[in-house]
Amino acid sequence: MNERVKELRKSMNLTLEKFGNRLGVGKSAIFKIESGENSLTDQMVKLMVKEFGVNENWLRTGEGEMFPEFDRADAIAKLADDIMTEVPDSFKSRLVTALAQMTDEQWKVLEDITYKVVGGEYPMPNQKD
Repeated sequence: MNERVKELRKSMNLTLEKFGNRLGVGKSAIFKIESGENSLTDQMVKLMVKEFGVNENWLRTGEGEMFPEFDRADAIAKLADDIMTEVPDSFKSRLVTALAQMTDEQWKVLEDITYKVVGGEYPMPNQKD
């Protein structure tokens, strides 16, 4: 498991310090995990799954893909979970609140802007609503 933690960190182009910061631990803790000096706790595994979206089965066993494929429902559920666990005035929370109050006309304007920003492709191919 220790090698996979290192592989995950490197795949995200994060230093030991930045990786640890996102998990609430210091770079020495991550170094000790990656080197095999310390074991990876269940709590740390769950935190990595939540923070980085890594496939828990891959992290524990090496089987499957490092990152699971998400469908639309998974992506929305993850965003909702993230928003519910953040502080109420976080950007994500304020943005979703604003989106929830938009009119159909405002949604159309946002759709047009988004379409231009992503280069004429929708984030989820063939799923334009």
